[in-house]
Amino acid sequence: MTAGGEVIVRVEAIEKYFGDHHVLRGIDLEVRQREAVMVVGRSGSGKTTLLRCINFLEEPTAGSVEIDGLRLEADPLQARSRRHQEQIRQMRLRAGMLFQEFNLFPHMTALGNCMEAPMRVLGQARASALDRADYFLEVVGLVDKRDQYPSRLSGGQKQRVAIARALCMEPKVLLFDEPTSALDPELIGEVLQVMEDLAHGGTTMIVVTHEMHFAREAADRVIFMEDGMIIEQGPPEQILDAPREESTRRFLRRFLDT
Repeated sequence: MTAGGEVIVRVEAIEKYFGDHHVLRGIDLEVRQREAVMVVGRSGSGKTTLLRCINFLEEPTAGSVEIDGLRLEADPLQARSRRHQEQIRQMRLRAGMLFQEFNLFPHMTALGNCMEAPMRVLGQARASALDRADYFLEVVGLVDKRDQYPSRLSGGQKQRVAIARALCMEPKVLLFDEPTSALDPELIGEVLQVMEDLAHGGTTMIVVTHEMHFAREAADRVIFMEDGMIIEQGPPEQILDAPREESTRRFLRRFLDT
C-alpha cells in the first residue's frame, strides 16, 4: 500500500464513559500519513465512539488526541469554554468526518454542497472553491451531476458527493463511520470503489466498516476492537487470514469462510 512518513494522528489513553458505561478503555493509536486503517468489531465495541472522540464530536473523558501537530487534551469540565471550542474547531478542520447518513444540504446542488464550507469556513474565493469542487466531483465520478440537487441523486451518489465535499476542505485525515450501512446493496460497490481508490492514492483515512472484502483490498492496517479496547491489529492478510486472538477469530467467522 502507500502508508509511510510521519504520524499524522496520535491518540493517547483515550477513555470514554457514558454515565457508568465504560465505552473506551485506554485506547492508544497512531496513524501515519497516507495510511488507510480499517476498524472492525461487533456492534457496541466502541468503534464509532472512537471516531467521534478523534474529532471531538464526543468529548473524551480522559486522554488526548493529536492531529497534524495540534494536540487537544480531554477536558470535560472545560468542554463549553470558548478556548476549548476553538481548539475543537481547529481539530475538525484537520479531520473530515463521513457519516452513515449523507447530511447534504437539500437546497444546494452537488456543486453548492462542495463549495459552501471552503468559502464560508476557509475563506476561499468563489472561483477557487468552484475549481476544487469540480476537481473532487470528478475524483468521485460525479462531475456530470454537479448541478443536481440531492433529491435527484441515489444514495450512493449522495455519499460520493459527501466524500467530495469532505475532500474540498483538504483535511489531514478522513474519518468514515460505516459509510455504506444506509445504502441499498446494489449501491454499496460504487462508494467502496471510490474509497478504495482514495486509499490506494494515499489519502489518510480511518474507516469503521463491516465490509471485510473492502478492508482486505483497501487497508494498510486492520484493527479489531472489543469491549472498548484494541484487541489485535496488523496487516489485513494477518488479521483477516491468521488472527492471533480467539475473540478476533470468533468475530471473523461471521463474515469470512475461515
